[in-house]
Amino acid sequence: MDINLARTFLMVAETGSFIDAAHRLNITQSTVSARIKGLEDLLGRPVFERSKSGADLTAAGEQFHKHALALVRVWQRAQLEVSLSDQHRDHIAVGAPATLWHGALLKTISKLRTDTPDIAISATAAVQDVLTQRLIEGTLDLAMMYRPIQPPGHTVEHLFDEEFVLVTSARTAPKKGSSDYVFINWGSDFQRDHAAAYPELIKPGLSLDLGSMPLEYVLANELSAYFPMRVVKPYLSRGRLKQPKRARRFVYPVYLVYPEARDEDAYDPILDMLRRECGRYATD
Repeated sequence: MDINLARTFLMVAETGSFIDAAHRLNITQSTVSARIKGLEDLLGRPVFERSKSGADLTAAGEQFHKHALALVRVWQRAQLEVSLSDQHRDHIAVGAPATLWHGALLKTISKLRTDTPDIAISATAAVQDVLTQRLIEGTLDLAMMYRPIQPPGHTVEHLFDEEFVLVTSARTAPKKGSSDYVFINWGSDFQRDHAAAYPELIKPGLSLDLGSMPLEYVLANELSAYFPMRVVKPYLSRGRLKQPKRARRFVYPVYLVYPEARDEDAYDPILDMLRRECGRYATD
């Protein structure tokens, strides 16, 4: 299938309009219409419901959407690997939630670039569902995740247990239900456990879904929030942050996911580095 059909489909789905998709793709509206017609002929189903207000995905369109994303990503990966083939013997695509890039994974990538410069690396931060889908479709080679669903043909290896602790930059101890509390979204498991432990904080004044980035905000504004221990430990040791007494701790296992059948020369260096780096967190 012409990859432009998938790209055009995704743009119409994103904008909800054939006209807006044409503007974004810098092509004519008639070209957009022709491509969508060609796609529907191939699939044997309409993928959009047209109306005066725009274009909405049909049930068939909803089903095709994830496959269109996969088609475009596979093509992009093929282009990347071909372009890198003259300078690198292999390419590894690595993914993880934004939280896990802070620390172990970024340090490992840095060491890997130094030790094996002939292996090209591409990295992405995404939620677990996206990472799992990309592992299945083959556009991601390696992922670190909390409690993953095991994709077919992949190995799931426990690395360490991530401990989330409540910390505060306030000079005095924060009060229960305080407006100085910031809720940071560390995923669905954390949301559920946090709600059970702190029902009075179900609707906090400030919620952030930004991984570890809000740490600087907390440090600068005398606030309290939950962070991974490995992220805040240096600030605790220097006294810039404190741990309130008797605060609940949340622990979630972190896993490494990679193909059972793999090029060991390319994979093993990064696997070994990750095991060594994460071993520090397991014993802290």
